[in-house]
Amino acid sequence: MKHQKFSAKVLVLITVLVTLATIVQAQENQNGAKRIVIRAGRLLNVRTGQILHDQDIIVEDGLIKSVGKASAAQESGTVINLPNATVLPGLIDAHDHITGDPSISDVDKIEMSNARRALKGARNARVTLFAGFTTIRNVGADGYPDVALRDAINDGDVIGPHILAAGPAITIDGGSCDNIRMAHQYHYTSPGVADGVEGVQHKVREVIKYGADVIKMCATGGLLSPTNPGALEYSMPEMQMIVAEAHRHGRRVAAHAHGAEGIRLASEAGVDSIEHGFLIDDAAIATMKKNGTYLVPTAYVIKWIPKHEAEMGLSPDQAKRLEAILNEAKGNLRKAFAAGVKVAFGTDAAVFPHGENAREFSIYVELGMTSIHAIQTATINGADLLGLKDKTGAIEPGKWADIIAVDGDPTADVRTLEHIKFVMKSGTVYKNEYAAPAAE
Repeated sequence: MKHQKFSAKVLVLITVLVTLATIVQAQENQNGAKRIVIRAGRLLNVRTGQILHDQDIIVEDGLIKSVGKASAAQESGTVINLPNATVLPGLIDAHDHITGDPSISDVDKIEMSNARRALKGARNARVTLFAGFTTIRNVGADGYPDVALRDAINDGDVIGPHILAAGPAITIDGGSCDNIRMAHQYHYTSPGVADGVEGVQHKVREVIKYGADVIKMCATGGLLSPTNPGALEYSMPEMQMIVAEAHRHGRRVAAHAHGAEGIRLASEAGVDSIEHGFLIDDAAIATMKKNGTYLVPTAYVIKWIPKHEAEMGLSPDQAKRLEAILNEAKGNLRKAFAAGVKVAFGTDAAVFPHGENAREFSIYVELGMTSIHAIQTATINGADLLGLKDKTGAIEPGKWADIIAVDGDPTADVRTLEHIKFVMKSGTVYKNEYAAPAAE
């Protein structure tokens, strides 16, 4: 009997000790968490456009833990003082080609290995991150170099933004995304080529198999391909199959479309976004509004291309045709913005040099947006389109600690976003021009 009482006491003592040890371990884990306090002189609430003053952003283990009025009490952890800066969420570019750049011609694409393109992308990814873009959607890369780059960034091998990768763009044989033209005897086609309802269903499954986060398909011709930009390429049944198969596997669909008919049919087929939309008309605008389809304008190329026609190797006829379309695009995008079509920021970086992405903002303002609405396209709207609204797009508790800072007030002059001074991604600071120089 005494033995049983003794055993019971020992058991109780062991239980108490184990409980205490667990509590102590939990406290040690909590105290050992990587904690950063960002003291922001000004914080932009991108949902309301309100500038909040003297705010503390508490970051732990790569996530935002809390946001609130700065207190006189000393916070534990590393303190980053940004008293004269405006702080806002990391920016999102929903239309990037991170493994390309203006120097890579169609001939280069044939001669360059996929590994080399991925390494080109590593350089571009760093530049893009330092320009304040902490998330991008890469919409098309033959050979999956964007998938390899995404994985390398996620593994910490290279520096860059969060990437949603598409792999090859799905296109008809000879379409705008099958734009490398070689003689017949070489039998070259883009790896994204697929025709017919069964063909596109298989191709969607294939690109997902090899790592695609998002499906890019080409609904019409393109500006920089031999095809007519306004011409419809995929049929309605083919587009419906692409969307149905992608959505069944949890992937969203971005549709390259310039022509109005292609925009309208792609929206009716259920795509999540129309890329470019330069020849959009009233009927296509109404269809996109009805279906809640996002427009990703890539408007900076409207200014960039005419200034760089010679280095792009355009013939006089090509340049004349292109300039006419770009001039028409300004009025068409202005109408879409005024009509209230949902807009997510996207640039087509690689047509122009990476790092210039933020120059897109001022074009939106020129075409009728307010500065805060332009900023929203690259924050809350972009996050919504990419399916990341619970992870990024605003400085709020529980979201990734993707935070940037600039001088001045971007709601007064959106061009301040072309000069990013501070970049944090997932709680790691990659750029801080406000930091005091280290003592020698």
